[in-house]
Amino acid sequence: MPGPLHRPGPRPLLLHLMLAAMSSQRSVLESMSLNGLWPALSPALADLLGGANPSGLPQAVLTAALEKDSALLAGIAAYRRHPWTRDLTDPPEIWREGDTRILDFGGAGTPLLFVPSLVNRASVLDLAPGQSMMRFFAASRRTLLLDWGWPGAVERGFGLADYIARLERAIAAQRDHVILVGYCMGGLLALAAAQRMPDRVAALGLLATPWDFHAGTEGRAEAVARLLPLLEPAMELTGTLPIDGLQTLFTLLDPFGVGDKYRRFGKLDQASARAASFVAVEDWLNDGVPLAAPVAREVLGGWYSENRPARGAWDVAGETIRPEELRLPSFVAIPARDRIVPPESAEPLALAIPGATVIRPAAGHVGMVAGTSAARALWQPLLEWVQRLDKS
Repeated sequence: MPGPLHRPGPRPLLLHLMLAAMSSQRSVLESMSLNGLWPALSPALADLLGGANPSGLPQAVLTAALEKDSALLAGIAAYRRHPWTRDLTDPPEIWREGDTRILDFGGAGTPLLFVPSLVNRASVLDLAPGQSMMRFFAASRRTLLLDWGWPGAVERGFGLADYIARLERAIAAQRDHVILVGYCMGGLLALAAAQRMPDRVAALGLLATPWDFHAGTEGRAEAVARLLPLLEPAMELTGTLPIDGLQTLFTLLDPFGVGDKYRRFGKLDQASARAASFVAVEDWLNDGVPLAAPVAREVLGGWYSENRPARGAWDVAGETIRPEELRLPSFVAIPARDRIVPPESAEPLALAIPGATVIRPAAGHVGMVAGTSAARALWQPLLEWVQRLDKS
């Protein structure tokens, strides 16, 4: 495909290419050892052969593997050359501490303060025209976005309790009560702040928020946790878990998912709105934020390895976080197709919070907040819940 390269990625590119090569190589090697009767027993292999002699299976698998790898490279090239760029202007900043700030999108009523994860940029909630959760809510509600920013010299010494304390100061700086809405990891931080500041938090929303880190894909949490010693040299050197280290962890949650989605993208009309939406999300994913090393150790060791939240053993500044004791109106969204936070991980939190309103959108982790169907899947149900709070 002609044209200049506008962007790197997907990150880490070498890992994704290696995974694709390993998958192809494994398929070819296995095809060489299969018994000739297998194609007759396996519809997939029979289709691949197209009625040809079973002895031709290795060549058929090799051809299919080459086509698959070519499709991946074409999809990556199409992404890197796509002309889309994010051109939204940030709204006014009304509070700052370090590199953390609150952006005010306007609107009226009790403020909704959205709290994203620490490991990705807050812009996922204000991605593009038609893909901005913030601008949707600001049309009818006072809407604030907490942008954690880049971890500087101070933040590189932060643990989870330090970030939660910063969130609490951001809440205290507002004149009114706030409705906290946390996304992913931000949901856990919002939950802790809500428990610790019930006099300032009017209600709580939790979007794709994990709780039982050992639920869902068997052995995945333990596998992620085992990587902690391998990541220590980089964390000692930089004071953070670097962006490509984080991206590697996310890749391990779904090793071949990136390859599959880029193959699909390569087949799209590159001038379509769907292609532009894909690029917007991928640009956000590839433009991450490093994670302070103490936080990384707490998350990988305390959450993934020891499963402290679900065991009732997650403490913040000496206070155990207990959702079952929460006495706030609460809204929980559990996307049914989430591969980052499996529904089995989020469900126990929804069950623990007394009287929580629970929805299960037919969407993925990112699609629920920024996809083409996000307004129907999440934005409108969340807005309706907030409007019911006004009447109660």
